[in-house]
Amino acid sequence: MLLLAVVALEVPLIFSLNDRVQAEVRTQARGQTDVVAASVADLVAPPRERALRQLVASAASSVRGRVIVLDLHGRLLADSAGGPLGTSYADRPEVRAALRGRSFQSQRGSQTLGQNILATAAPVLRGTRGTVVGAVRITQSVAAVRRAVRRSTAGLLLVGAIVLALGLLAGSFIAGQFVRPIRHMRAAAARVAAGDLDTRVALEGSTEERSLARSFNDMTDRIRDMLTRQQAFVADASHQLRTPLAGLRLRLEEAEAAGVSPEAAAELAAGEREVDRIAELVEELLVLSSAGEPDASAEPIDLAGAAAAAHHRWEPLAREQGRQVVLLEPREPALVSAARADVDRVLDALVENALRYAPAGSIVSLRASGETVEVLDGGPGIAADEEEAVFERFHRGAAGRRTPGGTGLGLTIARTLARRWAGDVTIANRADGAGARALLRLPRLSVALPERR
Repeated sequence: MLLLAVVALEVPLIFSLNDRVQAEVRTQARGQTDVVAASVADLVAPPRERALRQLVASAASSVRGRVIVLDLHGRLLADSAGGPLGTSYADRPEVRAALRGRSFQSQRGSQTLGQNILATAAPVLRGTRGTVVGAVRITQSVAAVRRAVRRSTAGLLLVGAIVLALGLLAGSFIAGQFVRPIRHMRAAAARVAAGDLDTRVALEGSTEERSLARSFNDMTDRIRDMLTRQQAFVADASHQLRTPLAGLRLRLEEAEAAGVSPEAAAELAAGEREVDRIAELVEELLVLSSAGEPDASAEPIDLAGAAAAAHHRWEPLAREQGRQVVLLEPREPALVSAARADVDRVLDALVENALRYAPAGSIVSLRASGETVEVLDGGPGIAADEEEAVFERFHRGAAGRRTPGGTGLGLTIARTLARRWAGDVTIANRADGAGARALLRLPRLSVALPERR
């Protein structure tokens, strides 16, 4: 709109200025011609050459053109350009008109100069009766006039550009003031989507924007309260289920010890396994219910050391299962920021998941590399469309449904704990097709590690 306004104002102004400049040039030429004609009235007959030369030189400098003085017959008496005296200009239309006693002005082409000129002539009058005794002619280049017009036009365009730039800056500033509350609200919505339910937006801007901000804050409060109640319910239910599950297991063990038939003993053992699985599920639900809120502060952690500790914890159990957990040499050791307990729990979940799907006699490898730890197994891998689905609660994937045990919450807990510290857990098939590759990534700290000896 501002551009249209500037164009609408400047285009007529430029045309008007062009007409005005040309009119002023013509008026100035007529006035100068009349002044010179009046000044040379006493210098023409008889001609006083020195005085005439000085006068035409001064006039030429003032009008930026050529000034000549002619006698009654149109012969040259003085020329600011230094032309030969006595040359006849009687054939020029403006000279003929001036010698007849009237002023004349026209724009025409000059064969001598090879360009268009503005020629202005006036008669030289003397005496009370105004007898014509000669003529004065001033010629100016039309190109010079056009240059003056272009300079004026350029000046107007420059002013328009400055006005447009200032208007855009002012408009940008004003628009920024209007949309600033919306930007703040958008940033707050992004933080809420990332899990920060304590985010609030300031009540600023127009009445509608303040009302929207108030509604946004109320919505965030309700979501936080609802999530808190949900987590509290899951935690309370998990705590309450522990005791009856422990009692049920003791009763099954006592029934088995009391002596029963082989068939009944097999059923009781199966029941014990189901109780253990339910107890494990309850424990993981309890962990998941508190995974959204950090219960420990972040600290610098050497992921290579965390991977070595996970290897130490899981290698004995892997040997009992006929498998092997191998710690590979770390690449580019680095420190990350997280809680050590959460990092250990994530690595435990990834190694346990790898051992569950790895066939007997296979190897599970751990390797730290910078801010990542990868866990490689030799299992069946995962389907291409399940790389994200396996992180959903209770989703075990095609391979998991064929494998006994497990709750379907291990990978969910691992990703939730990693994202608590601005990290992530991903899983995909290995590039060599030999199994799956789980990857833990955490934010790196810009702190150098001491050299390993």
